[in-house]
Amino acid sequence: MNIPRDKPYNVLFICTGNSARSIMAECALNRWGAGKFRAYSAGSHPKGEVHPMTLRLLKGFNYSTEGLRSKDWQEFAQPNSPPLDFAFTVCDKAAGELCPVWAGQPMTAHWGAEDPVAFVGPEQEALKYFKTIYLTLESRIKIFVHLPFASLDRLSLQGRLDAIGKTQREAQAAKRSA
Repeated sequence: MNIPRDKPYNVLFICTGNSARSIMAECALNRWGAGKFRAYSAGSHPKGEVHPMTLRLLKGFNYSTEGLRSKDWQEFAQPNSPPLDFAFTVCDKAAGELCPVWAGQPMTAHWGAEDPVAFVGPEQEALKYFKTIYLTLESRIKIFVHLPFASLDRLSLQGRLDAIGKTQREAQAAKRSA
């Protein structure tokens, strides 16, 4: 990566609705990668608001939710947008969509996670499910922030980014079938 070390990497998390998973990932990376990364989130078809259970969960983890909003990914395809270094899809629908052309030609990977908004059940069970999805995303982000960026060429880094998403999905599938 040819980015000066004194400049944070810009990362965009993409999901269809931008109301839960991508918002959670944005918050987690801004916490765990503070100073080294600047995270954003957007959706291909944003809901227009952050899901209330997402806000409740994030507040429970002591995140500030002020300023969080559901936004269209086109905001990040504008000439004045921050140049992106990475763009990660966190839902399967967004992974299959034709993305805009991003400033900065970011490296991309798919880190799919199940949609907590689709959960049907009691409120406490829904909160547990949102927490499970958050912890999956947080785990990936912790791996990501600790990658040895300075010693990886672009191809090696791409392999690592892809592996982060695959490893977690395989672990989730094993838990479900157990």
